[in-house]
Amino acid sequence: MKHIKIFFLMFSFTIYLHGADYNIVSFGAKADNKTICTQAIQRTIDESSQNGGRVIIPAGNFITGTLFLKDNTTLIIEKNARLLGSTQLSDYPKTTVGFRFFGDTWVYHSLIIAHNVNNITIEGQGIIDGQGDAFPVTTKAKPDRYRNRPYLLWIAECKNILIKNIELRSSAMWMQSYIRCENLRIDGIKVFNHANKNNDLMDIDGCKDVVITNVIGDADDDGITFKSTTDRISENIVVSNCIISSHCNAIKFGTESTTGFRNVTISNCVVRKSAATDIKTGVSEGICGIALEIVDGGIMENINISNIVVDGPQVPLFVRLGNRARKHYDEAPQPAIGSISNINISNIVAYASSPIGCSITGISNAKIEGVSLSDSRFVYTGGALEDMGNTIVNELDELYPESTMFGTLPSYGLYIRHVNNINVDNVVFELKSEDLRPAIICDDVKGGSIRNISTIGAKNTTEIKVLPNSKVEL
Repeated sequence: MKHIKIFFLMFSFTIYLHGADYNIVSFGAKADNKTICTQAIQRTIDESSQNGGRVIIPAGNFITGTLFLKDNTTLIIEKNARLLGSTQLSDYPKTTVGFRFFGDTWVYHSLIIAHNVNNITIEGQGIIDGQGDAFPVTTKAKPDRYRNRPYLLWIAECKNILIKNIELRSSAMWMQSYIRCENLRIDGIKVFNHANKNNDLMDIDGCKDVVITNVIGDADDDGITFKSTTDRISENIVVSNCIISSHCNAIKFGTESTTGFRNVTISNCVVRKSAATDIKTGVSEGICGIALEIVDGGIMENINISNIVVDGPQVPLFVRLGNRARKHYDEAPQPAIGSISNINISNIVAYASSPIGCSITGISNAKIEGVSLSDSRFVYTGGALEDMGNTIVNELDELYPESTMFGTLPSYGLYIRHVNNINVDNVVFELKSEDLRPAIICDDVKGGSIRNISTIGAKNTTEIKVLPNSKVEL
């Protein structure tokens, strides 16, 4: 009797710490690969939220439509469990979030939705699979081509969010969208998103106090993506220890930048070639490793990027201040020209797969202010064997920003234009094949210094070309 009493006390203590476990099977969910379990799983979520506890999705294949997370929801996807998105749009009710953002007139559907709730967790060793290839793109016209394709996770205006250890696969649209959230942690997840167009790995929009760690992800479209399409800036963000693959841009800020980005640290990451051979967007090797873009207004300031390996995209590094000035909704005020300042990039090891070259470019009436690039090594394909000394690089202020937008640049390593206070120190530029371009060109660059530059494999005797409209200490 004494042992029974001790066991009962221990069991009670466990319940007190963790709450009860609510298994979706007990609420009528069936792992038969055909039953739509939406109602059963939603009842489980509702019960757990009211009483405290965890929602357990056990081993097996469970098909569901949209699930709405509530306050204090912990969703556990156990080992060998697969939560599968229904292939019928009718199982995804039209949902709105009540604030304006770019996409609010065409984003209505998601497999899992959390709106204006707090303390939510999704974790486990199982898989959430959106079965996104069941929602094909039927038109090229915007915005209709974005409609009727559910996200996998859509987390809006929530606080205290943890997404941990699970595997996310095959969304019909973006894999996971976090918008106007606070205290967001994404840790140890795996992502494979190659089912459809616009298959971003993750999108962080207007969120603050964000930590993204230990992510291994492969996406057809952009990888770790920061956007700003609401009235809130994306700020206080840490990204570390991630391995990212993308057919487009592996680590990207923009293109949407209505409010902007501030106080971000990205470190100890690897960008590698995608394992997917079916290319719906971009190119097999990836377009860009690190892309920092402000083109729709907003600010970008206090960005620190260090200890990154970029292995194989066309362009390793692209920094762009432009003036596309796209509104994030029709009634929004016209965005003013944005700004980029205080960018520190160091300890980059990068291998490019094209002769295009890296670039840091503002526009004539809005210069980038304060960029440091140091202690890095860039390896390029080379191959430009004609004189490009008189090449005019078009400004293209109003175009969509992409690292390939200027074509092959007149410098093989780094093209710098419309920048104040640039500091490049202890950087190696290596060529795999002969190239007649200089390593660096400065065009309308004022202030700062370029020093300790090494070139390997270069036949051209000019390492650094400073145009007459520039003044930089060498």
